[in-house]
Amino acid sequence: MATTKKDPVLVILQLTGANDYLNTIVPYTSGHYRDARPRMNIPEDQVLPIDSEVGFNPNMAPLKKIYDEGKMAIIHGIGFEDSPRSHFRAMDIWHTCEPDIVGTEGWVGKVARDLDPAGENPLKVVNFGQGLPRALALRGVPVTSVSNLESYGVMSGVPGVSAESERNQLLERFARMYAPAVGTGAVMDYLGQTGRDALKGADILKVAPEKYTSTVEYAETPIAKYLRDVARVYLADLGTQVFYTSHGPFDTHFNQMPMHSRLWTETSSAITDFFDDLKEHDVGDNLIMMLFTEFGRRVKDNGTGTDHGAAGAAFVIGNQVKGGMYSTYPSIAPEDLQQGDLAPNYDFRGFYSTAIDKWLGLDPVPIVGGKFEQLGFI
Repeated sequence: MATTKKDPVLVILQLTGANDYLNTIVPYTSGHYRDARPRMNIPEDQVLPIDSEVGFNPNMAPLKKIYDEGKMAIIHGIGFEDSPRSHFRAMDIWHTCEPDIVGTEGWVGKVARDLDPAGENPLKVVNFGQGLPRALALRGVPVTSVSNLESYGVMSGVPGVSAESERNQLLERFARMYAPAVGTGAVMDYLGQTGRDALKGADILKVAPEKYTSTVEYAETPIAKYLRDVARVYLADLGTQVFYTSHGPFDTHFNQMPMHSRLWTETSSAITDFFDDLKEHDVGDNLIMMLFTEFGRRVKDNGTGTDHGAAGAAFVIGNQVKGGMYSTYPSIAPEDLQQGDLAPNYDFRGFYSTAIDKWLGLDPVPIVGGKFEQLGFI
């Protein structure tokens, strides 16, 4: 675990839709790469070289700078055996660490439970985005999900109606809405507590935008907005230790080259602005960011894009990260592919375990469901 004065903080950025590994960390000197992708390859003179074999997508220049500073780790060949090549099933596996059964308990929810066993802080884990990712779902564990920080928890202020009365009406409405589907008793008590936790979190979060000032100008993109909100809540010092958000869709079956370029331009710019914001406030030493996607994409292009594959890449960024490349890039040789895909050679649960153990200081075994190889990026 990192020796920092404040509690360690983890930001998780999900690249939704299956990011194309081969056109993100590009094997630019490989003849197999260019043979497999006559239309979807990135020219060698445009790649940002890491070494003599692989390099960054040209739209990732801001992240290449972070990598060159030694603050970014690249995890090659990440995934799991027998990739289902289904967004829904693969994301369930990443979210619950259950590749053999349909899991119901999110790994981040388990982290939240271990960080705050009494469930005292509804902001211990905060998601920015629509809905609640399954990774965060665990019965009895309060988690706050925010789509718009400015309007989150704002009451309508009807004349003559007190805030407490309005809250009670909201909770009753919430309970009635779910009653026909789930009945009464313990389930309704749980839903009522969930509603109360949400309102409590809303009260606390109101201070974040008010306290925030920065000279960093984030772009007008969804991921930039969410990372700016992460910075605002983090800087408000509300006890949040895990932030979760996502960007996409990286599901580039067609028109891939312009779509993928735009997505990485947006992502790279937003991440750089976020870390510049932390640097401006001198608060970057106790935070790391993890990026993952549900699987990579097929080695061969389909003419205008790429289809669902298997092995992918993950990333970790932060001042306390030991930068460099970890694991190995899977072979692109046709005889080494699995059903036309890169074969995963590093289990994603080891990636999680490293962050859980070496950064958050928790026991990863009950969270990820076993012991898996940890890497040295912390």
